[in-house]
Amino acid sequence: QCLYQFLAFVPPSNESLRKPGTASVMVDTQHPLTLLLNSSVGDRDLCKTQYHFGEFGNYSLVVKTLSTSNQTVSCDLIINEGPINSYLPILFAFLVYMGILALLIAGRLLMKIDPVRNWVYKKLNPRATDRMINSELGSPNTTDSINCDPAPQSWSSGSRQRLRSLDTFRGLSLVIMVFVNYGGGKYWFFKHESWNGLTVADLVFPWFVFIMGTSIALALGSMLRWGSSKWKMLRKIIWRSFVLILLGIIVVNPNYCLGPLSWDNLRIPGVLQRLGFTYLVVAALELLFTRADSGTWEGRFPALQDILPYWPQWIFILVLETIWLCLTFLLPVPDCPRGYLGPGGIGDFGKYPNCTGGAAGYIDRLLLGEKHMYQHPSSGVIYQSTMPYDPEGILGTINSIVMAFLGLQAGKITLFYKDQPKQIMSRFIIWGIVMGVISAILTKCSKEEGFIPINKNLWSISYVTTMSCFAFILLLLIYYLVDVKKWWSGAPFLYPGMNSILVYIGHQVFANYFPFKWKMQDSQSHAEHLTQNLTATTLWVIISYILYRKRIFWKI
Repeated sequence: QCLYQFLAFVPPSNESLRKPGTASVMVDTQHPLTLLLNSSVGDRDLCKTQYHFGEFGNYSLVVKTLSTSNQTVSCDLIINEGPINSYLPILFAFLVYMGILALLIAGRLLMKIDPVRNWVYKKLNPRATDRMINSELGSPNTTDSINCDPAPQSWSSGSRQRLRSLDTFRGLSLVIMVFVNYGGGKYWFFKHESWNGLTVADLVFPWFVFIMGTSIALALGSMLRWGSSKWKMLRKIIWRSFVLILLGIIVVNPNYCLGPLSWDNLRIPGVLQRLGFTYLVVAALELLFTRADSGTWEGRFPALQDILPYWPQWIFILVLETIWLCLTFLLPVPDCPRGYLGPGGIGDFGKYPNCTGGAAGYIDRLLLGEKHMYQHPSSGVIYQSTMPYDPEGILGTINSIVMAFLGLQAGKITLFYKDQPKQIMSRFIIWGIVMGVISAILTKCSKEEGFIPINKNLWSISYVTTMSCFAFILLLLIYYLVDVKKWWSGAPFLYPGMNSILVYIGHQVFANYFPFKWKMQDSQSHAEHLTQNLTATTLWVIISYILYRKRIFWKI
């Protein structure tokens, strides 16, 4: 439903030289395009053709006059040079990483062979050979080990108490986030969707919010069992939220590109700001109603012991969601239809060019001011919207709280059914199905035609339920592989997952520095972009691994 945009003027042919009029243009290849040919005389449509062009293909639209009396023409699309297969670099990168994985697995299997392991240790550290051999024979007893190095013993016991699947899920989300933030090889599906719909880039932030909610349940429950007072914990929650918001405003601020940072162009919303505020609300809500003893509930319906005792929390979340629905669909927005959820610009046939985001955009512009919002929203790519719009704005924060609360529910399930993996997995499946059904109803299983489309820019409720569905199912799979069957250690995603704040801030601060970025020979090459982006992402995984080995973890 986009307005036609002027592409080119084709001059008339030179009949004396029998030379046709030509015009050369470059077109987008992400979506199918409709080309409309108009007559310069009378402004009538001569022909219309729809085609999905391929990357670096060369095409001709040949227009011939069939009848001069009634201006009948034919339009034939000819492929002069076929498009390239732009996905080959992804296949090559996949094979390279699979090869590295195979080598690591082979090396690990070889290290289980005693002669090979002894030879490697001898080559790496000849002085420690005797000590290693004695250790293999069981010479130092447990008491000696603890007395010699108490830190590793206490650290490893602490790490065993962590839910490794949660750190792995967090690390997986973070690695994808770093990759797409660095450019994702310039593939469209590694960029944010222009408006309605989903790409890979749209998955990771809500998963991060979901994991944060799960961590809140586990952390607060643990602190209360250790006897921490609620007032002390509340002060820590407020401080952590404040630091996250401050880091987002001062350190990670995309409006730096507009010049030296000042109040005139300071972006107030942001990823860390939203994480900080969401954490504050959800953690305070959980602290208010959580108990140190999460034993079996004595009331009716014991199967709902992770839900019914916390009914005030659910009422609070439902009230918040009602507020979001009322503001989104009932708030009057000047010069815009009530309940508008579109991108503005040339979308909706250009009828509402300044209505990007409807009520969500209007509230941000009213309360924050246009200069304190994100200046280059993804809707500008296709819909050519000119209004600033912030995907981490005020109204969408309500639904990020809902997302974190659903993650909190996953954490409660893990606490209430500790050492009962079948109960945990069955409940994850049920929650995933429930969220999926709600999404299907809200969207009518359609990208554009549903009651509330899936939209990352708006953080629509259908986006939250869909991402929660994915999160429950993915957490279930990782939990089964890592914590239940122990078939997978969680590596390499475990390492960035345990240093998430450092990796996120670091990848933003050093994004334009070598070796994370360098000057490319061909800026149009997917292969070069993919190589650079994968190299940068891999470096952050290696950095997080080194920090993990040195037991350096940055916590707020």
